[in-house]
Amino acid sequence: MLVTVENGKAIEIRGDPAHPPTDGKLCTKVARYLDRTYSPDRVLHPMRRVGRKGEGRFARVSWDEALDEIAERFTAIVKSADGPQAIVPYSYCGTMGLVQSQSMDRRFFHRLGASLLDRTICATAGKAGWVSVIGASVGMDLEQFENSRLIVIWGSNPVTSNLHLWTRVQEAKRRGARIVAIDPYRSATAEKCHEHIALLPGTDAALAYGIMHVLIADDLVDRDYIERYTVGFDALAARAAEWTPERAAQTCGIAPDQVLRLAHDYGTIKPAAIRLNYGMQRAHGGGNAVRAVACLPALVGAWRDPAGGALLSSSGTFPVDGAALERPDLIRGAPRTINMSAIGDALLHAGDPPIKAIFVYNSNPLAVAPESAKVTCGFAREDLFCVVHEIFQTDTADYADILLPATTQLEQTDVHSSYGHLYAVANNPAIEPLGEALPNTEVFRRLAARMGFDEPCFSESDEDIARGALRWTDARAQGLDWETMKQNGWQRLNVPRAYAPFAQGNFPTPSRKCEFRSEKLRAQGHDALPEVLLPRESAATNVNLAKRYPLAFISPPARNFLNSSFANLPAFVTEEKTPRLDIHPDDAKARGIASGDAVRIFNDRGAFTATARVTDRARPGVVVAPSIWWRKLAAGGENANAVTGQALTDLGRAATFYDCLVEVAPAHARDRQPL
Repeated sequence: MLVTVENGKAIEIRGDPAHPPTDGKLCTKVARYLDRTYSPDRVLHPMRRVGRKGEGRFARVSWDEALDEIAERFTAIVKSADGPQAIVPYSYCGTMGLVQSQSMDRRFFHRLGASLLDRTICATAGKAGWVSVIGASVGMDLEQFENSRLIVIWGSNPVTSNLHLWTRVQEAKRRGARIVAIDPYRSATAEKCHEHIALLPGTDAALAYGIMHVLIADDLVDRDYIERYTVGFDALAARAAEWTPERAAQTCGIAPDQVLRLAHDYGTIKPAAIRLNYGMQRAHGGGNAVRAVACLPALVGAWRDPAGGALLSSSGTFPVDGAALERPDLIRGAPRTINMSAIGDALLHAGDPPIKAIFVYNSNPLAVAPESAKVTCGFAREDLFCVVHEIFQTDTADYADILLPATTQLEQTDVHSSYGHLYAVANNPAIEPLGEALPNTEVFRRLAARMGFDEPCFSESDEDIARGALRWTDARAQGLDWETMKQNGWQRLNVPRAYAPFAQGNFPTPSRKCEFRSEKLRAQGHDALPEVLLPRESAATNVNLAKRYPLAFISPPARNFLNSSFANLPAFVTEEKTPRLDIHPDDAKARGIASGDAVRIFNDRGAFTATARVTDRARPGVVVAPSIWWRKLAAGGENANAVTGQALTDLGRAATFYDCLVEVAPAHARDRQPL
């Protein structure tokens, strides 16, 4: 980003046209980032709660008063019978840089002896599945997609969430490439593809196996690549033989000819690229679904070409020095781990010890965590000391005992790796912090001093931390350094311009080959081969539940929101209009629902209301609620996570947001809103 500043105020923000992956373009959300930075609703001063939890009533205090109270409360808990593990940090990607999201904060909680947090809410199932086959979060170069001849967009909506990939997909399409979308919902991306395969949620592994069946049966595989660079082909082929196109199609709720056509396209059009994303991993079998898809490029030798292969995340290409950032050596003993995706149950039922304090930063769990009724009950506990460090008074901030003002991206120093391209990025502050806002690092630096932590790492400046964030001696960082990056804004990793990471094998797996069969997972008690694990909540696996709640429910990102970020800015709320539920005409007719009706979406976990949009963009049997709305800005004070559950995925212990059955009924038949 390039920011123009006059008299200390940022007046313009634009993309950097010299930066190859983004080419001077900003997405809809970031293009309005100044609205976020200068919003009149920003939290600008430390505050202490004066009302009941959840009321959101606060009185201003000084930073010294706020930090002294936090230190006193934490010290009392540490010295109590419950001990430091009764304190839990809760954070994710509200700020995504290596400095502000995983350095001084981790050091502080490690040294304190607090419970560890398993940060699983977004990507861990997919990462675990991918790594079991490929070895690391490494894949295609985003810049090569424009040279692909076939692009399969699987569980992703790049028009909304990956603009810089989408521009390259469009260029490939202009050059004659075939574009296929695999998604239960006809998203803005799927509408622009040559074909949309609308499979049932959570059935992606079955489709992948159906494709494998055809590739192997029709001898469309690259046997030389398989022999040289893979492990476990014979076992994989035996399992794929069980998944005929007819069986796969029936499981996925699609036509057999779609399986056949995609398999033949994938086996004959070269180079072929797959952009898979985290949509497919948010169900019971999500990790194994990614495993199955990750096998496909090696089967056809797609990795031979820079414009072939697949991309889930490029984050593993960056030589991040996690130990230097987080200092795990400060951990004393063996503290327990709390899974952020089950924070509701943890706050209500954790024992030995119970959670007595929680420090929330870079996240808004009352909006984003599943089964929000339990999350709310947990945060409403009067005996829970809650600190929230935030830019805005979010749903979670309303439950804080101490609310602290945070900086935005324009007001802090950071260094960023990427999960979408191959350039390390320096984040230079453009303006001074507004009000009394402080970055995460400074808050934990000051708290560490109050707690008496005198290790030298707590005195490091943000510049010091940024300078040590990457392993500069790693071959991939050769030619890079912090000072140059800070001056230029970004530097490409030291990888070939025509980057084909596995053209000659050399996968970062234990065998150094693509592992169709994973002995590492087998040793952990999992199937050595990718499994087809259907959703826990589906007609195929739970008939009785499906009779009561017959509709599969998914809640993909709304175009103008980034999870709960940006979801309070007036321009974006106006653009989204109202919480919406897309429902197929057949499902709507059976329930007496028309477009514009207020509807109630419910199951045993809870309910929320939305405005119906009757459309065939939703396939029969599936309803779609673009998300995530702040609860206090949504009708009825609830959002989509009122109905999602805390059950975890097969691999990676991740959230299963899209493994969810609901029923939908009219709320007030005459209460219609424009769409």
